[in-house]
Amino acid sequence: MPNDTALPPALPAGLNRPQDPADLPFVAHAGEKRGEMLYRKLGRTGETISAIGMGGFHLGKDAVSDDEATRLIHQGVDRGITFMDNCWDYNKGRSELRMGVALDQGGYRDKVFLMSKMDGRSKEEAAKQIDTSLKRLRTDRIDLVQHHEILRYDDPDRIFGEGGAMEAFVEAKQAGKIRHIGFTGHKDPRIHLQMLDVAAERGFHFDAVQMPLNVMDAHFRSFAHLVLPYLVSHGIGVLGMKTFADSVLLKSGAPIEPLEYIHYCLNLPTSVVILGMESQRDMDQAFKAVETFQPMDKAKVSELLARARPYALEGKFELFKTSSTFDGTAKTNEWLGDEVEAVQKLAPVME
Repeated sequence: MPNDTALPPALPAGLNRPQDPADLPFVAHAGEKRGEMLYRKLGRTGETISAIGMGGFHLGKDAVSDDEATRLIHQGVDRGITFMDNCWDYNKGRSELRMGVALDQGGYRDKVFLMSKMDGRSKEEAAKQIDTSLKRLRTDRIDLVQHHEILRYDDPDRIFGEGGAMEAFVEAKQAGKIRHIGFTGHKDPRIHLQMLDVAAERGFHFDAVQMPLNVMDAHFRSFAHLVLPYLVSHGIGVLGMKTFADSVLLKSGAPIEPLEYIHYCLNLPTSVVILGMESQRDMDQAFKAVETFQPMDKAKVSELLARARPYALEGKFELFKTSSTFDGTAKTNEWLGDEVEAVQKLAPVME
């Protein structure tokens, strides 16, 4: 007779928690140092970008004035930052508008690698958003455009399907409006893997992927463990974000210094670590992290992650994974656009 007390077969190991948090790919060398900044390759695109990028969301906040946003962007570029992050939906477009004004002055546009993100899942909606971003950013081309907030398992199929957003991206690239294509997401590394798998099935190679990378991620539903190795092996540029999760990680009380949070991300094979900079203190801290960064071996990373472990195991402070706090497209679903015509024709009437 069967043993009723026998445990069912175990699920595959490592989906939520890696056995060895420090068993990670590390950067081979810090990067090329020029002035105050390090520079790294963006996958196999042939582009070289600053190892620290300026996050666009914070520049559009109410607490930052138009003039201060321009000042911070100009200072960042003058000190060596070349990677500019933004998004069609940040602060109802104000982030792109402010960045556009700053880059339109004194030839700054040609000094940077400009990235923005689009929410649209249909070809029609994505095309509209790309054109809107071009106008706001006051440019005729965006260097990298990414499908934003890949949070749902159906997102890849909507984007790559008939009449999906990828058609708009490809046409925009052919027209010279965008130069490279990527995607972003912050919810679950398995959804990133789904996006990469759907792309591979269709023979599409992403130029870059943006995802959360921080000392707590290494312990819980880890992008660094589940996604990063694939990106590195396939020559896809790695864009790290959520280093501090908009200061939430610092509220944890973990015995980790702010510079250590940044050093950990720089120690991974990231092309760029995108940091929010809404003050001079934020700017100076980013450059201090570059100045003091030295590649760490596994023992040093293990010690750092051990300090983070008690605060990280349940994802309590990675709110972007375990709550809806950072899910902009879930709160404003219309940003995704209507279902494409082919779906509308097939779909039953839902009463």
